Amino acid sequence: MSRRRFLAATASTVALTAVPTIIIPKRAEAYQPGGRIHPNVNPLRVVGVTDPGMIAGVKENASWAEQEELVVSDVILENMDRMAVALAEESSPADAWKKILLKPPGKSWKDAVIAIKSNQAHLQHPQSVVLGKVCRVLTDLLGAKGSNIHVFDACKGQDMATLTPYKGLPEGVHLAGTWGGYNTDTTVARPYFDGTRKSRCIAPLVKDEVDILIDMAMCKGHNPQFGGFTMCMKNYFGTFDPSTAHKDGGGADYLIGINKSPEILGRIDARTGDVLFPRQQLCIIDALWASEKPSPRVPTSAQPNALLMGVFGPAVDYVCAMRLRKDVLDWPVQEQVAKRCLTEFGYSESDLPNGGQIIDAAATRA
Repeated sequence: MSRRRFLAATASTVALTAVPTIIIPKRAEAYQPGGRIHPNVNPLRVVGVTDPGMIAGVKENASWAEQEELVVSDVILENMDRMAVALAEESSPADAWKKILLKPPGKSWKDAVIAIKSNQAHLQHPQSVVLGKVCRVLTDLLGAKGSNIHVFDACKGQDMATLTPYKGLPEGVHLAGTWGGYNTDTTVARPYFDGTRKSRCIAPLVKDEVDILIDMAMCKGHNPQFGGFTMCMKNYFGTFDPSTAHKDGGGADYLIGINKSPEILGRIDARTGDVLFPRQQLCIIDALWASEKPSPRVPTSAQPNALLMGVFGPAVDYVCAMRLRKDVLDWPVQEQVAKRCLTEFGYSESDLPNGGQIIDAAATRA
């Protein structure tokens, strides 16, 4: 190097070191409003069935064990196929399920890793027949291995196998309990502190070890800061640490942020904000029974005889909150929070199919 170039380089280095270093927090990779979510299914499409025939009799305040005895499995199974047909807009259940649940690129179905987020909190849990139907579709129709299906709840799953001994699951399905719990840091997406703060999450999601995530939610009441309900979106407080939501800056911002994250939605194109391959592929609200009070700790207080399904938790939550909880059950909903389930993802109620009503799958031929 010539003396002139050496002196110029030295001067540049001195000038740079004289400027104080400004550290800008790295923002989380996150879904951008209006980005693609699922390649085959309209993410705003929410289908449902209300059918008293799914339960033998009426018992609004029923324990999970009592509910297991009251459900009419054959009717529920047929209605879930109808819902798949209506959601995928296909003519047969097999084609519909294959359109909804997608094999990860570069893998066979037998190698796909599937996580099902159950709701194990307190007194209300999914019915065995609902969980079992999804598992059977994965193993019997699509070819997934039972041992690669992990049913978990990082928050309240520690006693899953004894408190909710789910029956009728395919051989090998792993009742994973807390699945290691919240043990891995990851950055939470906007609007939570503008996407610059971390929380803890379960390792298999942060490490990108899960190919398919299925949201198996209940229809419970909760704190008004979360809209007055806990369903698909808040069910993921069993993947991300829920304590963060109750600290300054948490609340609905944290709830929305985790639901925009690649841990939930799947890998995201940093340029476009599109989901490259959907991790969250199916969201179900088991509203055969439901509760009104703003607490997840209470028993059921109503028997709506309903199931709802979609591929995008925020849309499923909005439609269930406004059409079932508010319009049918006459329960309070914090509508400003509910609307954020759509607006924070780039949508409005006018974008919803069927005028924002639940698409009735009962008339669909399965």
